[in-house]
This record gives sequence, C-alpha cells and structure tokens, in this order.
Amino acid sequence: MKRALFATLLGLGLALPASADVTLKQTTGGKGMGLSANASGTTYIKGNKMRADIVVGDKTQTTIFDVDGQKMYSFDSKKKEADVWDMAAFAAELAKSVDVSSAKASLKANGQTKQIAGKAATGYDMEVSMQSAMAGSKDMTMTVMLSGPVWIVKNAPGSADVARFYKAAVDKGWIFSDPRGAKAQPGQAKAMAEMYKQIAESGGIPYETDVQIKMSGSGPLAGLMAKMGNVTMTTTTDSVEVGALADDLFTPPAGYKLNQKK
Repeated sequence: MKRALFATLLGLGLALPASADVTLKQTTGGKGMGLSANASGTTYIKGNKMRADIVVGDKTQTTIFDVDGQKMYSFDSKKKEADVWDMAAFAAELAKSVDVSSAKASLKANGQTKQIAGKAATGYDMEVSMQSAMAGSKDMTMTVMLSGPVWIVKNAPGSADVARFYKAAVDKGWIFSDPRGAKAQPGQAKAMAEMYKQIAESGGIPYETDVQIKMSGSGPLAGLMAKMGNVTMTTTTDSVEVGALADDLFTPPAGYKLNQKK
C-alpha cells in the first residue's frame, strides 16, 4: 500500500508545449495510510509511454504505462519478474464501480505566485470529487474528495508532451496507481486520474503540490473509510530535462518473468 501511494504521489508532478521526451526528478511524501518518510523518484515520458522509478529504502519500484499497448508493468529491483496488467480489461471492470458522470473538478488560479527551484510558479486551488461503490458493492457508496494547492510553472519545456500522454491515457479509462489498491478504492483511483487530466490541461508542470484526500459515504464501512481518508500527499519537482530516451527504458528488462494479472 505504501509503495502504491508513493507511485500515486509521483503522478502529481507529471501532469504537465515542442515534441520531446521528458525526464522529471521529484521528491514525494505525505501523512496517513503509512506515509511518513520522503521518497525520491524519476519519471520518464516518451510519446504515449511513461515510466516511474521510486526509491524506497534499498529498493527501486518501477511502473511502466504503455497506453497504446494497453499494458501496465510493475516490478522492483530485487526480483527478476514483472506483473503485467491488461488495462483495457481493467478499465472496463473498474467502470462498473465508479460513476464517472458524478465527477466534479476545478483548477482555479488563486492569484499567488512564488519561486520554486528557480522557476516562477503560479498558484492554483484544485478540487476533485468522485462517487463510487466501494469494492464493487452498490450498498456501500463513497465520495472521494481531493483538494489542495498546486504551484504550476506555465509553458515549461515538456508540458505539451506530458499533457498528450495523460489525455491519451484518461480517454481510455486509465488509472495511475497500483491496480490492486484501485480494486479496493476505485473512486480514489478515478478521482486521481481526473486530477491529472485537470492539471495536464493547465499548460504547465506542477513544481509543488499539497493534496488532501478525504472520503465520506454510506453503509457499515463508511466510518472506517472516512478515517482511512484524511491523507496528505506532497510532491516537489526538483528538475525537468528534455532529451531523447531509449525505447527499452519502457519495457521490462530482458529475461524477466512476466506474471499476467487480473
């Protein structure tokens, strides 16, 4: 769960005008749901593919998103095997639990500016809500709310490329977190995806985010889920580079065993 949340955190810094491959280095952290220490990570974007490497302790957790191939790969530096998810099938299954038409999202400039990593960033207030049936149960509905400030460097190099990636992915119903966690909390996964879409449309790269996740709803587990909410996630973008990336960076290493997941 902790690695899945860190992977989600990294995504906050990715929702980002000339076509190029993009590399972002970031620091993530948060409070709640086991989040305490910061983690460093690097994210790579090439066309409709993205790779996120997150360093937790002595292990690197890697997730590769291949939108055109409709595959998500997940593996770590300690094992020579990768989990493979059919994201077309997974998106269809997740859609049964989430009322996408219920989504409400806004990203509004708040009139503030500040310097972050030597860049002029504009402040925005973000709010996204989504309704879903918890773990597929129509008797237990949840509303997930994401809110908080986002500091965006407008027209940063690589912005258009990252925006295109997220648009392609969200249009196909993708999520950007561990599918196993998304099965248990589909509303949160879809709300995060909607958030990425909103930020991608801003025309810049978020250099700093501070997002709170809150949950409310009905049914016997609503109280428990409300306590599981109130998670704070932070992301700081330390650097952004534009330059060619090798194709093999976006596939599991040769010789890895591939485990098909559902």
